[in-house]
Amino acid sequence: MVSEKNIKAANELKEEMQKYPVIGVLDMYKLPARQLFEIREKLRGMAKIRMMKKNIIKRALKEMQLKNISELEKYIQGEPAILFSQENPFKLAKIIDSSKSSAFAKEGDVAPKDIVVRAGPTSLPAGPAIGELQKAGLPVMVEEGKIAVKQDTVIAREGDVIDKLKADALAKLGIEPMEISLNLLAVWEQGVIYPKDILFIPAEKYLEDLKEAFGKAFNLSVAINYYTPENITFLLSKAHSEAKALEINAGVVSPENITFLLSKANTEAKSLENKLSL
Repeated sequence: MVSEKNIKAANELKEEMQKYPVIGVLDMYKLPARQLFEIREKLRGMAKIRMMKKNIIKRALKEMQLKNISELEKYIQGEPAILFSQENPFKLAKIIDSSKSSAFAKEGDVAPKDIVVRAGPTSLPAGPAIGELQKAGLPVMVEEGKIAVKQDTVIAREGDVIDKLKADALAKLGIEPMEISLNLLAVWEQGVIYPKDILFIPAEKYLEDLKEAFGKAFNLSVAINYYTPENITFLLSKAHSEAKALEINAGVVSPENITFLLSKANTEAKSLENKLSL
């Protein structure tokens, strides 16, 4: 039995979603309050964020009459929140991506990339910390009363789960390997769902793909002699060069090739003369 309180909350959420052409699903799990405040400040005037229980969000999405919006339900996970906006989804994703901040690793965190501890001195004095760093897999020694790392060391590979020993060692060394940001899982815009792996593709990648596609299309159109405004100049130049070559090979005289043909004939005549004189 659904409580009246949850029904009311779902209805209010539906009313709120009806006001915006862009609706996103967020996961707020492990997002510190400080980072959430900073991101909200950057999104001020562009987007609103509202944290809700999963069952309330799912109920609201199922009852909405907007095309495909119920598809957002499969992206709900962790500690969900809904993002409301009038802005382009990709612009929002770019702002969120630029709002990443670093943080210390905790036990159970997954390394976002290879975590490298660089060789050199640390600020740690010689003492119990040297044993703790060694247990974490770091080659350390004492130099001038301070702990130093002997060589660059990968303490965790991308995707590795960080254990307590490594998390404590990284904290002692002041290394913040984790990337903290708003986890935007998917966005609905006028019937289209954009998942995370599409939203966060760099703009430069789209430009590179367009250039590559244009190059391939241009080459294909030239190969099959398909005329377009973009290739007509090239094709005319190509046709002109091929026509000149055909004229010369066939010995056809024209104002354009007469000088070349006379020079060619003169060269061939001299060559023949030399052969006859032998």
